[in-house]
Amino acid sequence: MELKDGTYHIGGLPVEALAALAGTPAYVYDTAVMARQVARLKSAFNKVPLRILYACKALTNVNVLRRLRALGCGLDAVSIEEVEIGLRAGFLPKEILFTPNMVAYSEYQRAVQLGVVINIDSLSVLEHFGHDFGDRVPVCIRFNPHIMAGGNERISTGHIDSKFGISIHQLRHVERVLATTALRVNGLHMHTGSDILDAEVFLQGAELILDIAEHFPNLTFLDLGSGFKVPYKPDDIGTDIEDLGMQLSERLIRFNAQRAAPVELWFEPGKFLVSEAGVLLVRVDQVKQTTATVFAGVNSGLNHLIRPMLYGSYHGIVNVSAPEGKPRIYTVAGYICETDTFAWDRKLPEVHEGDLLAFLNAGAYGYSMASNYNSRLRPPEIMVHEGKAHVIRRRETLEDLLATQIDAAE
Repeated sequence: MELKDGTYHIGGLPVEALAALAGTPAYVYDTAVMARQVARLKSAFNKVPLRILYACKALTNVNVLRRLRALGCGLDAVSIEEVEIGLRAGFLPKEILFTPNMVAYSEYQRAVQLGVVINIDSLSVLEHFGHDFGDRVPVCIRFNPHIMAGGNERISTGHIDSKFGISIHQLRHVERVLATTALRVNGLHMHTGSDILDAEVFLQGAELILDIAEHFPNLTFLDLGSGFKVPYKPDDIGTDIEDLGMQLSERLIRFNAQRAAPVELWFEPGKFLVSEAGVLLVRVDQVKQTTATVFAGVNSGLNHLIRPMLYGSYHGIVNVSAPEGKPRIYTVAGYICETDTFAWDRKLPEVHEGDLLAFLNAGAYGYSMASNYNSRLRPPEIMVHEGKAHVIRRRETLEDLLATQIDAAE
């Protein structure tokens, strides 16, 4: 958001006007920020063949998917439903990587029917798939590098106890499966976690994947996942994409120089592309003072933005209604009937009932993790693109909540 002449704006439009468009609470996404992030990643890796696959679990609205495809992105899908949504949004099958975990084998069979790129992270599935399809359907293999990384244990995926990937120590077993099934491997995948600040984690993972690449002669791409950290707190720093791009590109150039055909470098950013593009707008319903705390109670809760309660995540909060108000300390809480806190002891310009607040960095894992807990309705979504605001999802109604329920016969 940008403060101009005492008024907050998103994409050049006043935030209060955006709130009036569909009411509050509401998610608002600025496509200009998405475009900036895509351009930054492309620039950092402009010396190597690069493919950016948007990790759509972060935010799956088809309008956002179409915009990111227009910016040159492919799609990383972790469920067959995300694959289907991606196809409906206009992605070609070859632009979608299907990277599931612990799913029924029927999802892989459906992915074959749809023609998308398939990523396998289980020895049993690899063997089953090889016997069924042989060399007719190439696959990518996801290896677990046994690297502990990520901003929270719940989003660390590359450590030894992780459910994700085939252990790099099982390479010999993988080779036996390939030899007996003729399965063709055209890609290798590795993802260590999310919110990774240190470029050395990516470089360490890259070295591991390059070391085992010689065992797979038909490779066309190497996928290093993502997990780039974005700044959430005022004093936060994010992953130095430019430094990572320089170091990793140099290593890939040396690797490709030894091959008859160069491999592409793939990344799967989700949060990096959409987190900073989104805000959640809410209204203050109550200002409640207890013996120890002043609560600002808003018309939203963990049913709309669960990250603070699930991960202890920090989201910046802006009092849109009072940019220059006197600072006071508040605990910002939601309306869900359990502990439901967005921020503890947060300094904000003085808050009054009816004020409009904006939770920052809400584009990733906000709406996509929303629920109907307490039978609350999920909010609308608004996309700001080239100076115009578009409602891209309406607010749910009570009828929506009841639509899938069936009256039992008495």
